Amino acid sequence: VQLQASGGGLVQAGDSLRLSCAASGRAFGSSHMGWFRQAPDKAREFVGSIDWSGKNTYYPDSVKGRFTVSRDNAKNTVYLQMNSLKPEDTATYYCAATTDGRLVSSATAGSIYTYADWGQGTLVTVSS
Repeated sequence: VQLQASGGGLVQAGDSLRLSCAASGRAFGSSHMGWFRQAPDKAREFVGSIDWSGKNTYYPDSVKGRFTVSRDNAKNTVYLQMNSLKPEDTATYYCAATTDGRLVSSATAGSIYTYADWGQGTLVTVSS
């Protein structure tokens, strides 16, 4: 599946931002979708994911309560709503898709190796 992330930009601390990831290609509806971020000189970090049905979401403690992942299978799009943004949220954000969402569990949703396809990334900068 091909992924195109958008919605990044420059915001102030405390602001909100919603990222979108449009998918095309093979069946989007069967894919578990994830969001990751990578700051300069740091490893890629998991920030949230959603299962193929949209019923289950997973988040690391660092963003839990501030970030929300959702999806619209009719539009082949997954979203990342980010609230109460902090300067440490500054990074390039990537969306990713699995080949078979049924194989993903809470234990594997946060691993970069779970995902087969990646978007190009969208930069989010949070000023203090």
